[in-house]
Amino acid sequence: MNRKIQFLSILFLGFSQFAFAQIKEEKLILNKKREPEVKKIEKKKTSVETIKNYPPEEKSQNPVKYTITDVPAVSDFKTSTIQGQDVTPKFEGTAQNNYLQFGMGNFGKILADANISKTLENKLEVGADFHFLSTLGLKKEYAWDSKQSSTAIGAYLNSYGEKGKFNLNAQYGLDNNRYYGIYALEPAADVDLKQRVNQFKVNGYYDFYSNEILNDVRVKSSFLKDHFDAQENQVSILANLSKHAVEIGKSGVNLNADLGVGLEAVKSEFAIRDKNSSNFFNTTLDPKVTFRKGDSYLMLGSTFSFLNAKNSSDLMGGEVKNNKTYWFPQAEFQFAAAKEFKFYGGVDGGLKLNTYGDLLQANPFIVSDQFLKPTETKYHFYAGLRGDIDETFKYDFSAGYGKINNIMFFQGNDLFDNTYTLNRSAYNFANTFSAVYDDGNVSDIKGSVQYFPLENLILDGEVKFTKYDLKNYKDIYNVPLFNASIGAKYTMLDKKLLLGFKGIFASDRTTNSFAVEGVANPGMVYQSTENRNDKVGGYADLNLSAEYKFHKNFSVFAIGNNLLNSNYQTYKGYKVLGAQILGGVKITF
Repeated sequence: MNRKIQFLSILFLGFSQFAFAQIKEEKLILNKKREPEVKKIEKKKTSVETIKNYPPEEKSQNPVKYTITDVPAVSDFKTSTIQGQDVTPKFEGTAQNNYLQFGMGNFGKILADANISKTLENKLEVGADFHFLSTLGLKKEYAWDSKQSSTAIGAYLNSYGEKGKFNLNAQYGLDNNRYYGIYALEPAADVDLKQRVNQFKVNGYYDFYSNEILNDVRVKSSFLKDHFDAQENQVSILANLSKHAVEIGKSGVNLNADLGVGLEAVKSEFAIRDKNSSNFFNTTLDPKVTFRKGDSYLMLGSTFSFLNAKNSSDLMGGEVKNNKTYWFPQAEFQFAAAKEFKFYGGVDGGLKLNTYGDLLQANPFIVSDQFLKPTETKYHFYAGLRGDIDETFKYDFSAGYGKINNIMFFQGNDLFDNTYTLNRSAYNFANTFSAVYDDGNVSDIKGSVQYFPLENLILDGEVKFTKYDLKNYKDIYNVPLFNASIGAKYTMLDKKLLLGFKGIFASDRTTNSFAVEGVANPGMVYQSTENRNDKVGGYADLNLSAEYKFHKNFSVFAIGNNLLNSNYQTYKGYKVLGAQILGGVKITF
């Protein structure tokens, strides 16, 4: 371990001469935004503030745009589960829609990625995406198969009209995973641990350039089916009505009025174990008004949800119906003493429908039979301070406290039967998880910073503490108290070389686990005991990247993940890949 620390210290010292460049957390599915951008037409000013460019115009003829987005500090970096965000480094301002990318690395990793688009004479853009990544898994750690792959194929259409922009996209995704996290039994090497998830999505989006009456309309749909015949259909429609920039007398105060109207329906059916089934239909109304003067504002609003829920399972022996109306407060203020110091605070809440698709994104090792309940954030108060100092340092720090009903988290499953045999289903080795719910309070402290010491250098960091006080459970399972990330991005050699760094950190997580003892006598059964206070260790995951452009249409890249070679686990039994190196080429046209 000391040698690793010495090696990294020397490596970081060398890179400090050139600074660093940010890479995103590893994701094998490219997270491309397919909503078209407004071109040459700007929308009227809303309650969302516009961030200035760095450096100021008097300092540079080519200002560099920067923003801080409100994203959780928790990284979904999972090197072995083919999840997270794309780590391929990106050159700012030089992105091209048409490209081909191919890479290979250790652990049998293969990356193939392509995007092709064409703009027609009537300002209609059509395009297609393809992405594939696979790994042979941890052959030295497990006797059984732990290989995984992820494939995404999509098509999209963008249209720019005189009054607004329109986007339509469709995507098919196929994830081949394995329930390889077996720690309590010793199955044969040829045991079948396969799980396959197919998902088809169709989304539509229309955005008017002005904020007059109808602002935008979004339609989303998803159709999911897995290896064990679980099925889930989901559709949502959201329309935003608004009237913005209404002047109130000569006070200098502007009024923005908004009304969001949403419909969401989810139907989930499972075919194994308890054969849970759920059907949710939720209608939401979000009225709000915002009073703004300069950078200071006050927003007042509410959220109303009207939920119709139906649940059934073999255990229930019938269908349980529930119709309920919810009200949630919505308010936020910001007092801008100066651009360097902006005090803000507020309260929010809402109802979130937990779907099987969402659960799989958070934990792909859940069993294909889940009891689904919505999570209700009754209220969440928060206050903070943010600002922009000399257009080189941007920060945002806040603290909050809330009350939540049906907090969703994951607990490990025991063996589903005690028969003394290893001839079991893929999910019946105490190697899967199920969603559990509890009411409680949550306290959080979070912060994010970005620093722009040079035009071609960006440094950033995020940190978050989250403490849960539950009603029934002593500890919340598989949720860290502390997580953080640091990153940097640096371009050099006339923007031909891009260097990147990303560090991801998390504290220990409490989990439950099982110890299984087999009884050798015929006719006997397995005996198991549950440990409700087990720990999954924290981790530090460090990553570096580099890309060099030999030509405007050709570049090579190299990405190093988990360079400390940490053998940590994402969930009990699921070790991640060790140190990984992936290299490849990219052709743009």
